Amino acid sequence: MLDSHLTAKLAHLHQIFKECERVLVAYSGGIDSTLVAKVAFDVLGDQAIAVTANSPSLLPTDLESAITQAVEIGITHQVITTAEMENPNYTSNPVNRCYFCKSELHDRLKPLAQELGYDYVIDGLNADDLKDYRPGIAAAKERGVRSPLAEVGITKLEVRMLSKYLHLPWWNKPSQPCLSSRFPYGESITISKLQRVGNAEQHLRTLMGNEIDLRVRSYGDTAQIEIPVEVIPSFVAEIDFSQLVLSFKQFGFQTVTLDLEGFRSGKLNQVLDQVLEMGSKT
Repeated sequence: MLDSHLTAKLAHLHQIFKECERVLVAYSGGIDSTLVAKVAFDVLGDQAIAVTANSPSLLPTDLESAITQAVEIGITHQVITTAEMENPNYTSNPVNRCYFCKSELHDRLKPLAQELGYDYVIDGLNADDLKDYRPGIAAAKERGVRSPLAEVGITKLEVRMLSKYLHLPWWNKPSQPCLSSRFPYGESITISKLQRVGNAEQHLRTLMGNEIDLRVRSYGDTAQIEIPVEVIPSFVAEIDFSQLVLSFKQFGFQTVTLDLEGFRSGKLNQVLDQVLEMGSKT
């Protein structure tokens, strides 16, 4: 059961979709956009469509999950290809890299929505995302994208609570941002690097399970593993390090390290705080 506060938020979400009448959901297969797709379908039926952008920065297994989830929801689903890797403003990996990614995405989705007769493009931005450094938000806003979760004030925790309430089996699925987020700002991104880090991370998930929050960060030819700090002791005790290192080297890394600070989403954004702090002192 939902409390009255969250029940009201869900009702508000329903009302937004009723007012929109026909929507195209920017659907990555992550927990946020999947909840949006579910509610859109529940309210609008075949007047809602989910569209997933496929590119080298998306793990093939994540695309498969998105397709499977859309089928289970029942919503019409379409996959398109985006070409952010052809934009040097993206591949040079500046601090506003996500702006160019979302620009490419919504420059594809907006005309597609118009062509198919959908009045709105909707994304899965939630209220907590507004507190983080996300330059892609500006790109979406510039193109008229609506963010119902953020409009209603639904947080990440509430996304999971609502997903569980609506019987979505992936309600506790870990967040899985695009693979380009595994590289420190300024390190150029290539398709081969994305494949390397994607293969390494998928291998680690095979060993540890898909329910664990983890990342493989790429620093040049070094792979840095991030897992929850409470999992580190069992990881050290149970994983065959020699075999793990061999696998990572087969993927293309030369060195493998373990971050003893543990997993924290958006860790590579710490450098932005340092830059801003230095700027305030000058």
